[in-house]
Parts: sequence; structure tokens; C-alpha cells
Amino acid sequence: MKFTGTDAYVATEDLKVAVNAAVTLERPLLVKGEPGTGKTELARQVADALGLDMIEWHIKSTTKAQQGLYEYDAVSRLRDSQLGDEKVHDVANYIKRGKLWQAFEAGRKTVLLIDEIDKADIEFPNDLLQELDRMEFHVYETGETIKAAERPIVIITSNNEKELPDAFLRRCFFHYISFPDMDTLRQIVEVHHPGLKSDLLNTALTQFYEIRETPGLKKKPSTSEVLDWLKLLLAEDLSPEDLKRDGASALPKLHGALLKNEQDVHLFERLAFMARRQR
Repeated sequence: MKFTGTDAYVATEDLKVAVNAAVTLERPLLVKGEPGTGKTELARQVADALGLDMIEWHIKSTTKAQQGLYEYDAVSRLRDSQLGDEKVHDVANYIKRGKLWQAFEAGRKTVLLIDEIDKADIEFPNDLLQELDRMEFHVYETGETIKAAERPIVIITSNNEKELPDAFLRRCFFHYISFPDMDTLRQIVEVHHPGLKSDLLNTALTQFYEIRETPGLKKKPSTSEVLDWLKLLLAEDLSPEDLKRDGASALPKLHGALLKNEQDVHLFERLAFMARRQR
């Protein structure tokens, strides 16, 4: 079972090595990188390439580790007992299965995505250590033990918003998705916008990297944002000449696809003002 990439996802060699190493070691693959570099999409493409079902667990700031295992709805059981409902006698009727439970009982190997784990409380990763290690957990209300028949391929993503505990990191195979270089980005663009004219692509990507490298930029535009930008350039039928910036306006054409906060827009406006003063 080897991941070699897909036609819809440009995976670098080191990323392929990381995925296959995690599969071989049967360890969770922890993937970090800038937002928009394809971390979540990686899990979907691994599942597609290996012909596996995928289970997605998207983490929020309020998510608790227990929710990945199961939740016991005591309130509903109390209400049903007051109403004299017969199902109240079987506690299993009030157990809601979480994403890990679903992956464990799937009956075949699956890809389990735990997306943006750094959004949750700092204790969240540690609370899953034993379950991810042993691939089993105990349901106290019913007395049963849920054990994975097939160990899922676990892919965990993080935007690096907070540090993860060392004990958790020791149990993962780690990979950082670096921002793609020009050649890799060309390949990514070709997947999403095949046949794009080379002169337009050269001008657009050159300008895109110049924007990313502008000192003082609060949020650098990501891979997904340059793809959106290129889609707009094509829709507006803009030429390479249309993209040229001058001292009157340092803002790129259709800049709302690339610059996502007012500080960065004001930065380029100040650059234009300074350029005019120097004339």
C-alpha cells in the first residue's frame, strides 16, 4: 500500500515519503504548514489513491477528545424515562458514536482525518494518546471495549496556532508542507487550470511571489488563494499587460483574492504613495 500521488494533487517526493513512512510505522501522520497548502486535501487524496473510505473529524475550539470516541446523552434518557419510553432500559440507545468509533468499526482500513487539531484545548491531543496508541477504548456505560479490526491511517493537520504536547509529538510521524516553489506551483496550476497561457502564468506567478515577499505583509496569500486569483484573471480575460502595476497603484488586479485584511491593503496603498513621492 503505497501513496504515489494522484492526478488531482501534486505531492512532492518528501510528502510521499512521509505518507508512506506513517503507513509503514502505523503512526499518525502530523502535517503542518501554512493555511491553504493542501493539508486537508492530502487526506482526501490519500484515501482516493489507496481506494479507502475516509472519515473526517473537523476540530473546533469547543471540541473535546471524548466526542471522538462517543457521547452519552443522559438528558434524552432522563426525558424518555419520565415519558415511560421502553427504550430507556437499553443504555446503548443513548450512545452516539464518534469519529474514532466509526473508524474502528468500519471493518476495513480507512483514512481518519483529524483536521486542525491545534484549534482545540491544549489537553486535547494528550487525551487521545492511549486510544491512538492501542486503537481501542472502553465504553463505561455499556461495559464494552471497542477495538479497531483494521488500524486506520490517521492524518492529523495543524496550522501551528499553538504548540502540541511532546508526548503527543513522539507518537506521530511529522511532515511540514513547505510553500511550493515556482516549478511546483506551476504543476499545481496546471492541474486546476490546464493550458493556461505561459506569458500570463509567468507574469501572474512572478507578481504573486513578489506580493508574498513584501516586507510587513500580515497574511501571505496561499496556494488556494493564487488558484482563485488565476480563475478570476481567466474569467476577466486579462492579459499580462493588464497585470502590470505602476506607481499610481501598487495593488494587484482583483487584489481581494490575495489580500485578506485591511492592513495589507493599506500597506500596498502606502507603497504606491511612496513611489509617487519619489518621482
